[in-house]
Amino acid sequence: MFEIIGEIHEVETFAASSGIRELARLQKHYGKGRWRKRKGIATISLSDGHLFIAEIHWYEATGIGKKEFKIKRLLQKA
Repeated sequence: MFEIIGEIHEVETFAASSGIRELARLQKHYGKGRWRKRKGIATISLSDGHLFIAEIHWYEATGIGKKEFKIKRLLQKA
């Protein structure tokens, strides 16, 4: 597990609607919405207490919010 410290920067949308493989699962679990898969850079704290700057990915829909954050790459130690 990890915790995002501060804000997410350099946010980009790289998939939307039918371009998301997990769309049916997201709609079933969280509800219908305009789902987008996004990525950005943030400082994170790992469960062992170490801080890193990392690229993170998540799903987001208007009215539902940000869901299912995951670390894609650890970029450098913070």
